[in-house]
Amino acid sequence: MTDYKKKIAEAIEKVTNIDSKILESFIEIPPDANLGDYAFPCFKLAKELKKAPPIIAQEIKDNIVVDSEIIDKIDIVGGYLNIYINKKNLANTVLREIEEKNENYGSQTIGNGQTIVIDYSSPNIAKPFHIGHLRSTVIGGALYNIYNFLGYNTVGINHIGDYGTQFGKLIEGYKRWGNEYDIKNNPIDELTKIYVRINELCKEDESVLEECRNNFKKLEDGDEYCTKLWNEFRSLSLEEFKKVYDMLGSKFDSYNGEAFYSDKMGEVIEKLDSTGKLVESEGAKVIKLDEQNIAPCLIIKSNGSTTYATRDLAAILYRARTYDYSKAIYVTSYEQSLHFKQVFEVAKLLGLDKKYTDNLIHVPFGMIHLTTGKMSTREGNVVKLEDLLNEAVSRAKEIIEKKNPDLENKDDVAKKVGVGAIIFNDLSNNRIKDEIFDWNQVLNFNGETGPYIQYMYVRTKSILEKAMLPQIDEIDTDKLSDNESIQLLKKLYEFVQTLRDTADKNEPSILARYLIDLSSCFSTFYNEHRIIGEEKNVQDARLYLTYACNLVLKTGARITWDKHARKNVIKCCNIHIKHI
Repeated sequence: MTDYKKKIAEAIEKVTNIDSKILESFIEIPPDANLGDYAFPCFKLAKELKKAPPIIAQEIKDNIVVDSEIIDKIDIVGGYLNIYINKKNLANTVLREIEEKNENYGSQTIGNGQTIVIDYSSPNIAKPFHIGHLRSTVIGGALYNIYNFLGYNTVGINHIGDYGTQFGKLIEGYKRWGNEYDIKNNPIDELTKIYVRINELCKEDESVLEECRNNFKKLEDGDEYCTKLWNEFRSLSLEEFKKVYDMLGSKFDSYNGEAFYSDKMGEVIEKLDSTGKLVESEGAKVIKLDEQNIAPCLIIKSNGSTTYATRDLAAILYRARTYDYSKAIYVTSYEQSLHFKQVFEVAKLLGLDKKYTDNLIHVPFGMIHLTTGKMSTREGNVVKLEDLLNEAVSRAKEIIEKKNPDLENKDDVAKKVGVGAIIFNDLSNNRIKDEIFDWNQVLNFNGETGPYIQYMYVRTKSILEKAMLPQIDEIDTDKLSDNESIQLLKKLYEFVQTLRDTADKNEPSILARYLIDLSSCFSTFYNEHRIIGEEKNVQDARLYLTYACNLVLKTGARITWDKHARKNVIKCCNIHIKHI
Protein backbone atom coordinates (compact mmCIF):
# COMPACT_ATOMS: atom_id res chain seq x y z
CA MET A 1 0.00 0.00 0.00
CA THR A 2 1.30 3.46 -0.88
CA ASP A 3 2.85 5.14 2.15
CA TYR A 4 2.14 8.79 1.33
CA LYS A 5 4.05 10.27 4.24
CA LYS A 6 7.12 8.24 3.40
CA LYS A 7 6.94 9.20 -0.30
CA ILE A 8 6.57 12.90 0.54
CA ALA A 9 9.44 12.80 3.05
CA GLU A 10 11.76 11.03 0.61
CA ALA A 11 11.00 13.65 -2.07
CA ILE A 12 11.72 16.52 0.37
CA GLU A 13 14.94 14.81 1.49
CA LYS A 14 16.32 15.06 -2.05
CA VAL A 15 15.82 18.84 -1.92
CA THR A 16 16.98 19.54 1.64
CA ASN A 17 19.47 16.70 2.32
CA ILE A 18 17.74 16.11 5.67
CA ASP A 19 16.98 12.52 6.73
CA SER A 20 13.57 11.47 5.42
CA LYS A 21 12.71 9.75 8.71
CA ILE A 22 13.08 13.07 10.52
CA LEU A 23 11.07 14.84 7.83
CA GLU A 24 8.34 12.21 7.98
CA SER A 25 7.84 12.88 11.69
CA PHE A 26 7.07 16.54 10.87
CA ILE A 27 4.30 15.82 8.36
CA GLU A 28 0.82 16.70 9.61
CA ILE A 29 -2.78 16.14 8.57
CA PRO A 30 -4.49 19.55 8.21
CA PRO A 31 -7.59 20.14 10.33
CA ASP A 32 -9.42 21.33 7.19
CA ALA A 33 -9.45 19.02 4.14
CA ASN A 34 -9.49 22.12 1.90
CA LEU A 35 -5.91 22.78 3.05
CA GLY A 36 -4.66 19.53 1.57
CA ASP A 37 -4.34 15.93 2.60
CA TYR A 38 -0.95 16.50 4.23
CA ALA A 39 0.94 19.58 5.39
CA PHE A 40 4.66 20.07 5.87
CA PRO A 41 5.63 22.84 8.37
CA CYS A 42 8.76 24.42 6.91
CA PHE A 43 9.51 26.36 10.11
CA LYS A 44 10.78 23.02 11.48
CA LEU A 45 13.73 23.38 9.09
CA ALA A 46 14.38 27.10 9.58
CA LYS A 47 17.17 26.68 12.13
CA GLU A 48 19.06 24.02 10.21
CA LEU A 49 18.68 25.62 6.78
CA LYS A 50 19.08 29.17 8.15
CA LYS A 51 16.22 30.49 6.03
CA ALA A 52 12.73 31.85 6.60
CA PRO A 53 9.94 29.23 6.37
CA PRO A 54 8.24 30.83 3.30
CA ILE A 55 11.57 30.77 1.43
CA ILE A 56 12.14 27.12 2.36
CA ALA A 57 8.62 26.29 1.21
CA GLN A 58 9.15 27.96 -2.15
CA GLU A 59 12.51 26.27 -2.72
CA ILE A 60 11.08 22.85 -1.93
CA LYS A 61 8.09 23.39 -4.22
CA ASP A 62 10.31 24.61 -7.07
CA ASN A 63 12.71 21.68 -6.83
CA ILE A 64 10.70 18.73 -5.57
CA VAL A 65 10.15 15.81 -7.92
CA VAL A 66 6.96 13.84 -7.23
CA ASP A 67 5.06 11.13 -9.03
CA SER A 68 1.92 12.72 -10.50
CA GLU A 69 0.12 9.40 -10.03
CA ILE A 70 0.64 9.83 -6.28
CA ILE A 71 0.68 13.61 -5.70
CA ASP A 72 -1.76 15.90 -7.51
CA LYS A 73 -0.39 19.27 -6.45
CA ILE A 74 1.50 21.23 -3.80
CA ASP A 75 0.48 24.67 -2.57
CA ILE A 76 2.22 27.12 -0.27
CA VAL A 77 0.31 28.77 2.57
CA GLY A 78 2.58 30.84 4.79
CA GLY A 79 5.41 28.56 5.85
CA TYR A 80 3.50 25.38 5.06
CA LEU A 81 3.53 23.10 2.05
CA ASN A 82 -0.02 21.85 1.54
CA ILE A 83 0.08 18.56 -0.35
CA TYR A 84 -2.86 17.04 -2.23
CA ILE A 85 -2.66 13.33 -3.03
CA ASN A 86 -4.04 11.73 -6.19
CA LYS A 87 -7.53 10.59 -5.25
CA LYS A 88 -7.66 7.81 -7.85
CA ASN A 89 -4.44 6.42 -6.42
CA LEU A 90 -5.92 6.69 -2.92
CA ALA A 91 -9.00 4.70 -3.92
CA ASN A 92 -6.95 2.02 -5.65
CA THR A 93 -4.47 1.84 -2.78
CA VAL A 94 -7.11 1.41 -0.07
CA LEU A 95 -9.55 -0.88 -1.89
CA ARG A 96 -6.90 -3.22 -3.31
CA GLU A 97 -5.16 -3.50 0.05
CA ILE A 98 -8.47 -4.38 1.70
CA GLU A 99 -9.22 -6.89 -1.07
CA GLU A 100 -5.82 -8.51 -0.54
CA LYS A 101 -5.78 -8.62 3.25
CA ASN A 102 -9.50 -8.85 4.02
CA GLU A 103 -9.97 -9.07 7.80
CA ASN A 104 -6.22 -8.73 8.24
CA TYR A 105 -6.28 -5.23 6.74
CA GLY A 106 -4.21 -3.08 9.08
CA SER A 107 -2.23 -6.02 10.45
CA GLN A 108 1.52 -5.50 10.40
CA THR A 109 4.78 -7.31 10.97
CA ILE A 110 6.60 -4.67 13.02
CA GLY A 111 6.48 -6.93 16.07
CA ASN A 112 7.72 -10.12 14.44
CA GLY A 113 10.18 -11.99 16.65
CA GLN A 114 9.40 -9.83 19.68
CA THR A 115 7.47 -10.66 22.85
CA ILE A 116 5.49 -8.14 24.87
CA VAL A 117 4.37 -8.99 28.39
CA ILE A 118 1.29 -7.09 29.59
CA ASP A 119 0.38 -7.11 33.28
CA TYR A 120 -3.25 -6.07 33.70
CA SER A 121 -6.51 -6.45 35.65
CA SER A 122 -4.85 -7.89 38.80
CA PRO A 123 -7.66 -7.67 41.38
CA ASN A 124 -7.03 -8.50 45.02
CA ILE A 125 -8.46 -11.78 46.26
CA ALA A 126 -11.08 -11.66 49.00
CA LYS A 127 -12.18 -8.20 47.84
CA PRO A 128 -14.96 -7.13 45.49
CA PHE A 129 -14.14 -6.96 41.79
CA HIS A 130 -15.33 -3.35 41.55
CA ILE A 131 -15.62 -0.81 38.72
CA GLY A 132 -12.16 0.49 39.52
CA HIS A 133 -10.80 -2.78 38.09
CA LEU A 134 -12.70 -2.29 34.84
CA ARG A 135 -10.17 0.14 33.40
CA SER A 136 -7.11 -2.05 33.88
CA THR A 137 -8.98 -5.09 32.54
CA VAL A 138 -10.30 -3.55 29.32
CA ILE A 139 -7.34 -1.24 28.58
CA GLY A 140 -4.91 -4.12 29.07
CA GLY A 141 -7.10 -6.43 27.00
CA ALA A 142 -7.28 -3.92 24.14
CA LEU A 143 -3.48 -3.42 24.16
CA TYR A 144 -3.04 -7.20 24.14
CA ASN A 145 -5.17 -7.45 20.98
CA ILE A 146 -3.52 -4.47 19.26
CA TYR A 147 0.03 -5.68 19.83
CA ASN A 148 -0.97 -9.12 18.56
CA PHE A 149 -2.38 -7.52 15.41
CA LEU A 150 0.93 -5.72 14.88
CA GLY A 151 2.78 -9.04 14.87
CA TYR A 152 4.05 -9.25 18.44
CA ASN A 153 3.91 -12.40 20.52
CA THR A 154 1.82 -11.05 23.38
CA VAL A 155 1.58 -12.55 26.87
CA GLY A 156 -1.28 -11.40 29.09
CA ILE A 157 -0.60 -11.79 32.81
CA ASN A 158 -3.19 -11.36 35.55
CA HIS A 159 -0.91 -10.58 38.48
CA ILE A 160 -3.50 -11.44 41.13
CA GLY A 161 -3.10 -9.60 44.44
CA ASP A 162 -2.93 -12.66 46.67
CA TYR A 163 -0.25 -11.75 49.19
CA GLY A 164 0.60 -8.98 51.65
CA THR A 165 -0.46 -7.50 54.98
CA GLN A 166 -4.10 -7.31 53.85
CA PHE A 167 -4.23 -11.12 54.16
CA GLY A 168 -2.80 -10.90 57.63
CA LYS A 169 -5.76 -8.64 58.42
CA LEU A 170 -8.24 -11.02 56.81
CA ILE A 171 -6.80 -13.98 58.69
CA GLU A 172 -7.04 -12.07 61.96
CA GLY A 173 -10.64 -11.09 61.23
CA TYR A 174 -11.53 -14.67 60.35
CA LYS A 175 -9.94 -15.94 63.56
CA ARG A 176 -12.11 -13.58 65.57
CA TRP A 177 -15.45 -13.66 63.71
CA GLY A 178 -15.29 -16.29 60.95
CA ASN A 179 -18.21 -18.32 62.31
CA GLU A 180 -20.49 -15.25 62.04
CA TYR A 181 -20.27 -15.10 58.22
CA ASP A 182 -21.55 -17.36 55.42
CA ILE A 183 -18.30 -17.47 53.46
CA LYS A 184 -19.03 -20.71 51.59
CA ASN A 185 -22.15 -19.37 49.85
CA ASN A 186 -21.28 -15.70 49.51
CA PRO A 187 -17.48 -15.52 49.72
CA ILE A 188 -16.53 -12.07 48.44
CA ASP A 189 -19.27 -10.09 50.16
CA GLU A 190 -18.74 -11.88 53.47
CA LEU A 191 -14.94 -11.62 53.34
CA THR A 192 -15.31 -7.92 52.53
CA LYS A 193 -17.44 -7.45 55.62
CA ILE A 194 -14.73 -9.10 57.71
CA TYR A 195 -12.07 -6.93 56.04
CA VAL A 196 -13.96 -3.71 56.71
CA ARG A 197 -14.61 -4.77 60.32
CA ILE A 198 -10.99 -5.68 61.06
CA ASN A 199 -9.78 -2.42 59.52
CA GLU A 200 -12.03 -0.49 61.88
CA LEU A 201 -10.61 -2.42 64.80
CA CYS A 202 -7.04 -1.78 63.60
CA LYS A 203 -7.76 1.96 63.65
CA GLU A 204 -8.86 1.69 67.25
CA ASP A 205 -6.17 -0.68 68.51
CA GLU A 206 -2.56 -0.63 67.24
CA SER A 207 -1.90 -4.02 68.83
CA VAL A 208 -4.49 -5.61 66.53
CA LEU A 209 -2.70 -4.16 63.50
CA GLU A 210 0.54 -5.68 64.81
CA GLU A 211 -1.19 -9.08 65.09
CA CYS A 212 -2.28 -8.72 61.44
CA ARG A 213 1.32 -8.04 60.39
CA ASN A 214 2.48 -11.07 62.31
CA ASN A 215 -0.15 -13.21 60.58
CA PHE A 216 1.30 -12.28 57.20
CA LYS A 217 4.82 -13.09 58.42
CA LYS A 218 3.50 -16.50 59.52
CA LEU A 219 1.96 -16.95 56.07
CA GLU A 220 5.31 -16.20 54.45
CA ASP A 221 6.97 -18.69 56.79
CA GLY A 222 4.50 -21.43 55.77
CA ASP A 223 2.34 -21.58 58.91
CA GLU A 224 -0.16 -24.41 58.32
CA TYR A 225 -3.29 -22.62 59.59
CA CYS A 226 -2.58 -19.34 57.78
CA THR A 227 -1.70 -21.16 54.56
CA LYS A 228 -4.90 -23.24 54.70
CA LEU A 229 -7.04 -20.11 55.08
CA TRP A 230 -5.15 -18.29 52.33
CA ASN A 231 -5.66 -21.19 49.87
CA GLU A 232 -9.37 -21.24 50.64
CA PHE A 233 -9.76 -17.47 50.21
CA ARG A 234 -7.82 -17.54 46.92
CA SER A 235 -9.79 -20.43 45.43
CA LEU A 236 -13.16 -18.87 46.32
CA SER A 237 -12.07 -15.49 44.98
CA LEU A 238 -10.87 -16.81 41.62
CA GLU A 239 -14.19 -18.58 41.10
CA GLU A 240 -15.99 -15.26 41.61
CA PHE A 241 -13.55 -13.31 39.42
CA LYS A 242 -14.01 -15.72 36.54
CA LYS A 243 -17.74 -14.99 36.49
CA VAL A 244 -16.91 -11.35 35.70
CA TYR A 245 -14.20 -12.29 33.21
CA ASP A 246 -16.69 -14.52 31.43
CA MET A 247 -19.10 -11.59 31.13
CA LEU A 248 -16.34 -9.31 29.80
CA GLY A 249 -14.85 -12.00 27.58
CA SER A 250 -11.43 -11.41 29.12
CA LYS A 251 -8.73 -14.04 28.70
CA PHE A 252 -5.24 -14.31 30.21
CA ASP A 253 -2.20 -16.45 29.49
CA SER A 254 -1.12 -16.52 33.14
CA TYR A 255 -2.77 -16.06 36.54
CA ASN A 256 0.55 -16.06 38.41
CA GLY A 257 -0.10 -13.67 41.26
CA GLU A 258 2.11 -12.20 43.95
CA ALA A 259 2.24 -15.45 45.92
CA PHE A 260 3.79 -17.22 42.92
CA TYR A 261 6.96 -15.28 43.63
CA SER A 262 7.14 -16.09 47.34
CA ASP A 263 9.99 -18.58 46.78
CA LYS A 264 11.75 -16.30 44.29
CA MET A 265 12.27 -13.24 46.48
CA GLY A 266 15.33 -14.66 48.23
CA GLU A 267 17.35 -14.28 45.03
CA VAL A 268 16.19 -10.67 44.67
CA ILE A 269 17.28 -9.84 48.21
CA GLU A 270 20.66 -11.57 47.70
CA LYS A 271 21.31 -9.67 44.47
CA LEU A 272 20.38 -6.34 46.03
CA ASP A 273 22.42 -7.08 49.15
CA SER A 274 25.48 -7.91 47.03
CA THR A 275 25.42 -4.39 45.55
CA GLY A 276 25.90 -2.85 48.99
CA LYS A 277 22.91 -0.61 48.37
CA LEU A 278 20.39 -2.53 50.47
CA VAL A 279 20.65 -0.59 53.71
CA GLU A 280 18.92 -0.65 57.08
CA SER A 281 16.44 2.13 57.89
CA GLU A 282 14.47 2.15 61.14
CA GLY A 283 14.69 -1.64 61.37
CA ALA A 284 13.60 -2.19 57.75
CA LYS A 285 15.77 -2.64 54.63
CA VAL A 286 15.52 -0.20 51.75
CA ILE A 287 17.21 0.87 48.53
CA LYS A 288 17.84 4.60 48.62
CA LEU A 289 17.11 6.45 45.38
CA ASP A 290 18.28 9.94 46.33
CA GLU A 291 20.23 10.38 43.09
CA GLN A 292 17.02 9.87 41.11
CA ASN A 293 15.13 12.19 43.46
CA ILE A 294 12.80 9.32 44.36
CA ALA A 295 11.75 8.15 47.82
CA PRO A 296 13.50 5.00 49.14
CA CYS A 297 12.12 1.64 47.95
CA LEU A 298 11.13 -0.59 50.88
CA ILE A 299 12.34 -4.16 50.29
CA ILE A 300 12.02 -5.82 53.73
CA LYS A 301 9.78 -4.56 56.53
CA SER A 302 11.00 -4.24 60.11
CA ASN A 303 9.29 -7.53 61.05
CA GLY A 304 11.14 -9.36 58.26
CA SER A 305 8.24 -9.66 55.81
CA THR A 306 8.58 -8.70 52.16
CA THR A 307 6.73 -6.03 50.20
CA TYR A 308 4.78 -5.51 47.01
CA ALA A 309 7.98 -4.07 45.50
CA THR A 310 10.00 -7.17 46.39
CA ARG A 311 7.48 -9.36 44.60
CA ASP A 312 7.41 -7.09 41.55
CA LEU A 313 11.19 -7.29 41.34
CA ALA A 314 11.02 -11.09 41.51
CA ALA A 315 8.41 -10.99 38.74
CA ILE A 316 10.73 -8.90 36.52
CA LEU A 317 13.52 -11.45 36.94
CA TYR A 318 11.15 -14.33 36.18
CA ARG A 319 9.54 -12.67 33.15
CA ALA A 320 12.87 -11.68 31.61
CA ARG A 321 14.11 -15.25 31.88
CA THR A 322 10.85 -16.94 30.91
CA TYR A 323 9.59 -14.70 28.10
CA ASP A 324 12.71 -12.80 26.93
CA TYR A 325 10.46 -9.79 26.54
CA SER A 326 11.01 -6.76 24.32
CA LYS A 327 8.66 -4.74 26.51
CA ALA A 328 7.04 -5.39 29.89
CA ILE A 329 3.93 -3.23 30.27
CA TYR A 330 2.08 -2.62 33.54
CA VAL A 331 -1.47 -1.30 33.27
CA THR A 332 -2.44 0.22 36.63
CA SER A 333 -3.85 3.44 38.04
CA TYR A 334 -1.63 6.50 38.19
CA GLU A 335 -1.72 6.18 41.99
CA GLN A 336 0.98 3.52 41.57
CA SER A 337 3.29 5.77 39.52
CA LEU A 338 5.76 6.27 42.38
CA HIS A 339 5.81 2.53 43.09
CA PHE A 340 6.79 1.71 39.52
CA LYS A 341 9.41 4.47 39.37
CA GLN A 342 11.00 2.90 42.43
CA VAL A 343 10.75 -0.68 41.16
CA PHE A 344 12.07 0.16 37.69
CA GLU A 345 15.09 1.92 39.19
CA VAL A 346 15.83 -0.89 41.63
CA ALA A 347 15.47 -3.46 38.82
CA LYS A 348 18.65 -2.01 37.31
CA LEU A 349 20.52 -3.52 40.29
CA LEU A 350 19.39 -7.11 39.53
CA GLY A 351 22.11 -7.80 36.97
CA LEU A 352 19.71 -8.07 34.04
CA ASP A 353 20.60 -6.99 30.52
CA LYS A 354 19.66 -3.36 29.83
CA LYS A 355 17.23 -4.49 27.12
CA TYR A 356 14.98 -5.73 29.95
CA THR A 357 15.35 -2.90 32.45
CA ASP A 358 15.14 -0.18 29.79
CA ASN A 359 11.84 -1.55 28.50
CA LEU A 360 9.79 -1.61 31.68
CA ILE A 361 6.77 0.56 30.96
CA HIS A 362 4.05 1.79 33.30
CA VAL A 363 0.80 2.60 31.48
CA PRO A 364 -1.17 4.64 34.05
CA PHE A 365 -4.85 5.44 33.90
CA GLY A 366 -7.16 7.75 35.81
CA MET A 367 -9.34 6.65 38.66
CA ILE A 368 -13.08 6.04 38.59
CA HIS A 369 -14.80 7.95 41.39
CA LEU A 370 -18.34 7.79 42.65
CA THR A 371 -20.37 10.99 42.64
CA THR A 372 -19.97 10.78 46.43
CA GLY A 373 -16.17 10.57 46.26
CA LYS A 374 -13.38 8.03 46.08
CA MET A 375 -14.13 4.31 46.43
CA SER A 376 -12.44 2.29 49.17
CA THR A 377 -12.83 -1.37 50.09
CA ARG A 378 -11.69 -0.54 53.62
CA GLU A 379 -14.58 1.87 53.97
CA GLY A 380 -17.00 -0.49 52.23
CA ASN A 381 -18.15 1.98 49.53
CA VAL A 382 -17.57 0.33 46.16
CA VAL A 383 -19.70 -0.51 43.12
CA LYS A 384 -19.12 -4.13 42.19
CA LEU A 385 -18.32 -4.64 38.52
CA GLU A 386 -20.71 -7.56 38.32
CA ASP A 387 -23.53 -5.29 39.53
CA LEU A 388 -22.56 -2.66 36.97
CA LEU A 389 -22.60 -5.18 34.12
CA ASN A 390 -25.92 -6.66 35.25
CA GLU A 391 -27.42 -3.18 35.41
CA ALA A 392 -26.17 -2.46 31.88
CA VAL A 393 -27.77 -5.67 30.67
CA SER A 394 -31.03 -4.78 32.43
CA ARG A 395 -31.15 -1.33 30.83
CA ALA A 396 -30.32 -2.74 27.41
CA LYS A 397 -33.18 -5.18 27.77
CA GLU A 398 -35.59 -2.37 28.67
CA ILE A 399 -34.69 -0.60 25.42
CA ILE A 400 -35.12 -3.80 23.42
CA GLU A 401 -38.51 -4.45 25.03
CA LYS A 402 -39.69 -0.99 23.93
CA LYS A 403 -38.20 -0.98 20.44
CA ASN A 404 -38.48 -4.62 19.40
CA PRO A 405 -40.68 -6.65 21.79
CA ASP A 406 -40.88 -9.62 19.39
CA LEU A 407 -37.12 -10.12 19.18
CA GLU A 408 -35.94 -13.64 19.96
CA ASN A 409 -33.17 -14.27 22.50
CA LYS A 410 -33.70 -10.88 24.16
CA ASP A 411 -31.74 -11.86 27.27
CA ASP A 412 -28.75 -12.97 25.25
CA VAL A 413 -28.85 -9.89 23.04
CA ALA A 414 -29.22 -7.54 26.02
CA LYS A 415 -26.22 -9.12 27.72
CA LYS A 416 -23.98 -8.60 24.72
CA VAL A 417 -25.12 -5.09 23.94
CA GLY A 418 -25.02 -3.92 27.56
CA VAL A 419 -21.58 -5.34 28.30
CA GLY A 420 -20.23 -4.09 24.97
CA ALA A 421 -21.48 -0.58 25.75
CA ILE A 422 -19.69 -0.58 29.12
CA ILE A 423 -16.41 -1.77 27.60
CA PHE A 424 -16.43 0.71 24.73
CA ASN A 425 -17.46 3.60 26.99
CA ASP A 426 -14.34 3.03 29.06
CA LEU A 427 -12.00 2.58 26.09
CA SER A 428 -13.23 5.67 24.28
CA ASN A 429 -12.11 7.93 27.15
CA ASN A 430 -8.51 9.10 27.35
CA ARG A 431 -7.01 6.65 29.81
CA ILE A 432 -5.14 9.18 31.96
CA LYS A 433 -8.23 11.20 32.86
CA ASP A 434 -10.21 10.54 36.03
CA GLU A 435 -13.83 9.57 35.53
CA ILE A 436 -16.83 10.38 37.71
CA PHE A 437 -19.00 7.31 37.57
CA ASP A 438 -22.52 8.18 36.47
CA TRP A 439 -25.01 5.48 35.51
CA ASN A 440 -26.77 7.68 32.99
CA GLN A 441 -23.57 8.63 31.20
CA VAL A 442 -22.02 5.17 31.22
CA LEU A 443 -25.18 3.50 29.96
CA ASN A 444 -26.11 6.11 27.37
CA PHE A 445 -26.89 4.25 24.17
CA ASN A 446 -26.98 7.37 22.02
CA GLY A 447 -24.15 9.41 20.51
CA GLU A 448 -20.51 8.37 20.38
CA THR A 449 -20.90 4.90 21.85
CA GLY A 450 -20.28 1.25 21.14
CA PRO A 451 -23.91 0.72 20.04
CA TYR A 452 -23.52 3.57 17.53
CA ILE A 453 -20.58 1.76 15.92
CA GLN A 454 -22.56 -1.48 15.93
CA TYR A 455 -25.46 0.32 14.29
CA MET A 456 -23.25 1.58 11.45
CA TYR A 457 -21.75 -1.88 11.02
CA VAL A 458 -25.23 -3.34 10.67
CA ARG A 459 -26.23 -0.63 8.21
CA THR A 460 -23.28 -1.55 5.99
CA LYS A 461 -24.11 -5.25 6.33
CA SER A 462 -27.76 -4.64 5.42
CA ILE A 463 -26.73 -2.79 2.24
CA LEU A 464 -24.32 -5.54 1.23
CA GLU A 465 -27.05 -8.16 1.56
CA LYS A 466 -29.15 -6.38 -1.08
CA ALA A 467 -26.74 -6.73 -3.99
CA MET A 468 -23.91 -8.90 -5.31
CA LEU A 469 -20.49 -7.55 -4.34
CA PRO A 470 -18.46 -6.80 -7.49
CA GLN A 471 -14.89 -7.96 -8.08
CA ILE A 472 -12.17 -5.41 -7.37
CA ASP A 473 -11.17 -5.27 -11.05
CA GLU A 474 -14.71 -4.20 -11.93
CA ILE A 475 -14.54 -1.05 -9.78
CA ASP A 476 -14.36 2.30 -11.55
CA THR A 477 -12.69 4.42 -8.89
CA ASP A 478 -13.51 7.59 -10.83
CA LYS A 479 -17.01 7.13 -9.43
CA LEU A 480 -15.62 7.72 -5.93
CA SER A 481 -14.37 11.25 -6.56
CA ASP A 482 -17.07 13.09 -4.57
CA ASN A 483 -16.08 14.66 -1.26
CA GLU A 484 -17.94 12.15 0.97
CA SER A 485 -16.35 9.14 -0.77
CA ILE A 486 -12.90 10.72 -0.58
CA GLN A 487 -13.26 11.48 3.13
CA LEU A 488 -14.34 7.89 3.78
CA LEU A 489 -11.42 6.52 1.75
CA LYS A 490 -8.99 8.75 3.66
CA LYS A 491 -10.41 7.54 6.94
CA LEU A 492 -10.06 3.90 5.85
CA TYR A 493 -6.46 4.62 4.82
CA GLU A 494 -5.73 6.03 8.30
CA PHE A 495 -6.54 2.70 9.96
CA VAL A 496 -3.00 1.37 9.52
CA GLN A 497 -1.37 4.42 11.13
CA THR A 498 -4.03 4.55 13.82
CA LEU A 499 -3.03 1.09 15.01
CA ARG A 500 0.63 2.14 15.18
CA ASP A 501 -0.23 5.32 17.06
CA THR A 502 -2.39 3.37 19.51
CA ALA A 503 0.49 1.01 20.29
CA ASP A 504 3.15 3.74 20.35
CA LYS A 505 1.19 5.67 22.97
CA ASN A 506 -0.43 2.64 24.65
CA GLU A 507 -3.69 4.57 24.28
CA PRO A 508 -6.69 2.45 23.16
CA SER A 509 -8.89 5.54 23.03
CA ILE A 510 -7.08 6.50 19.79
CA LEU A 511 -8.49 3.42 18.09
CA ALA A 512 -11.87 3.74 19.80
CA ARG A 513 -12.24 7.36 18.65
CA TYR A 514 -11.14 6.34 15.16
CA LEU A 515 -14.02 3.85 14.99
CA ILE A 516 -16.45 6.59 16.01
CA ASP A 517 -15.02 8.89 13.30
CA LEU A 518 -15.19 6.13 10.69
CA SER A 519 -18.82 5.46 11.61
CA SER A 520 -19.59 9.16 11.30
CA CYS A 521 -17.87 9.32 7.88
CA PHE A 522 -19.92 6.40 6.61
CA SER A 523 -23.11 7.97 7.97
CA THR A 524 -22.39 11.16 6.00
CA PHE A 525 -21.58 9.15 2.86
CA TYR A 526 -24.75 7.08 3.26
CA ASN A 527 -26.96 10.12 3.81
CA GLU A 528 -25.56 11.99 0.80
CA HIS A 529 -25.44 9.18 -1.76
CA ARG A 530 -27.76 6.42 -2.89
CA ILE A 531 -25.90 3.13 -3.07
CA ILE A 532 -28.37 0.54 -4.32
CA GLY A 533 -30.33 1.49 -7.45
CA GLU A 534 -27.77 3.72 -9.15
CA GLU A 535 -26.36 2.84 -12.58
CA LYS A 536 -24.22 -0.27 -12.29
CA ASN A 537 -20.73 1.26 -12.33
CA VAL A 538 -21.73 3.81 -9.66
CA GLN A 539 -23.50 1.17 -7.56
CA ASP A 540 -20.53 -1.20 -7.80
CA ALA A 541 -18.05 1.46 -6.70
CA ARG A 542 -20.17 2.61 -3.77
CA LEU A 543 -21.03 -0.95 -2.80
CA TYR A 544 -17.36 -1.89 -2.65
CA LEU A 545 -16.59 1.20 -0.58
CA THR A 546 -19.40 0.13 1.78
CA TYR A 547 -17.86 -3.34 1.97
CA ALA A 548 -14.47 -1.81 2.86
CA CYS A 549 -16.05 0.22 5.65
CA ASN A 550 -17.92 -2.84 6.91
CA LEU A 551 -14.68 -4.80 7.07
CA VAL A 552 -12.70 -2.14 8.95
CA LEU A 553 -15.51 -1.53 11.45
CA LYS A 554 -15.65 -5.26 12.13
CA THR A 555 -11.87 -5.59 12.42
CA GLY A 556 -11.56 -2.50 14.62
CA ALA A 557 -14.27 -3.75 16.96
CA ARG A 558 -12.65 -7.18 17.04
CA ILE A 559 -9.37 -5.62 18.13
CA THR A 560 -10.80 -3.04 20.53
CA TRP A 561 -13.25 -5.15 22.47
CA ASP A 562 -12.05 -8.14 24.45
CA LYS A 563 -12.24 -11.39 22.49
CA HIS A 564 -15.46 -13.03 23.69
CA ALA A 565 -17.47 -9.82 24.07
CA ARG A 566 -16.56 -8.30 20.73
CA LYS A 567 -17.18 -11.54 18.82
CA ASN A 568 -20.65 -11.97 20.21
CA VAL A 569 -21.63 -8.30 19.99
CA ILE A 570 -20.79 -8.29 16.29
CA LYS A 571 -22.48 -11.65 15.80
CA CYS A 572 -25.74 -10.55 17.34
CA CYS A 573 -25.88 -6.91 16.29
CA ASN A 574 -27.42 -7.69 12.91
CA ILE A 575 -30.47 -9.02 14.73
CA HIS A 576 -31.14 -6.19 17.09
CA ILE A 577 -29.15 -3.02 16.83
CA LYS A 578 -31.24 -1.33 14.14
CA HIS A 579 -34.14 -1.47 16.58
CA ILE A 580 -32.29 0.29 19.40
